[in-house]
Amino acid sequence: MPETSGRRLRILTWHVHGNYLYYLTQVPHEFYVVTKPGGGPGYAPLGPGLPWGRNVHEVPADRVRDLRFDCVLYQSKQAYLEDRAQLLSAAQRQLPQVYLEHDPPQQHPTNTVHWFQEPRGLLVHVTPFNDLMWDSGCTPTRVVEHGVRLPPEVEYQGTTPRGIVVVNHLRRRGRRLGADVFEVLRNRVPLDLAGMDAASLGGIGEVPNLELPALMARYRFFFNPIRYTSLGLAVVEAMMAGVPVVGLATTEMGTVIENGANGYVDTRLDHLADVMQELLADPELARAWGQEARLRALQRFGIDRFVRDWMTIFDEAAGTACALVHETEEVQP
Repeated sequence: MPETSGRRLRILTWHVHGNYLYYLTQVPHEFYVVTKPGGGPGYAPLGPGLPWGRNVHEVPADRVRDLRFDCVLYQSKQAYLEDRAQLLSAAQRQLPQVYLEHDPPQQHPTNTVHWFQEPRGLLVHVTPFNDLMWDSGCTPTRVVEHGVRLPPEVEYQGTTPRGIVVVNHLRRRGRRLGADVFEVLRNRVPLDLAGMDAASLGGIGEVPNLELPALMARYRFFFNPIRYTSLGLAVVEAMMAGVPVVGLATTEMGTVIENGANGYVDTRLDHLADVMQELLADPELARAWGQEARLRALQRFGIDRFVRDWMTIFDEAAGTACALVHETEEVQP
């Protein structure tokens, strides 16, 4: 296989999850992000909310076919099924392809076949649970777990005797994201909700990305009410900030949280309420769990490991299709 490690790749992708894209662009390649006038899901400009590096470039959708790339990283069904045909040239459609799947199956949890059916591509899942649940068909899969990096000054305080919940558009997203769970438990335990449209549920509203870790660190604990989704970046960021995590024992949460060590997970809401009340009554217990949460987050979700994993993914994608790369580079505009 030709050696690709060390070659700075030009990667076309989409702006689907802002925080994840920021962490992804810590990988030392050049990233070109598709934009459209007026933005919209998947096409929004990068914006000033995160300190984007010089290796991140916006590219208008109508200019994509005029540029040279080494790899295409899809992050949504629309990008792969629609944009691939409408925005990319024939040569670009033959480039190495990676699909980053952020979620578990939204239809049948075990029998849903992923639409990215590319035997020479790579389907990358963000949790082992997601990889287990999707039927990936003929496409090779890899797992790259989250990697985060917080501002060095963020330290756990725990001085606000309440729990913090971070979910965007919880009212609209309903039961899957645990809107009903949140309502039941905030009647028993003091909980604050942060995130987009949180104010509609009496929450504190959206918090800028760079300010969220410090905000979470002031709370006694983090509560995750979500029934069925990927492991949220907010959960990992809370752990990295030394905040103990309480949540539902579903999806990947059971492999991340160890009861009585770095937090507590269960499927019984009464038990969760009791644990949260215990943390409110015992700040030292909360601090001890939070310290362990931080240690485990550093071991499992450190940004250096994340960057190494993605370097391997891009090396593999570009390496296995190196001949195609050279062919397409010769014919691209």
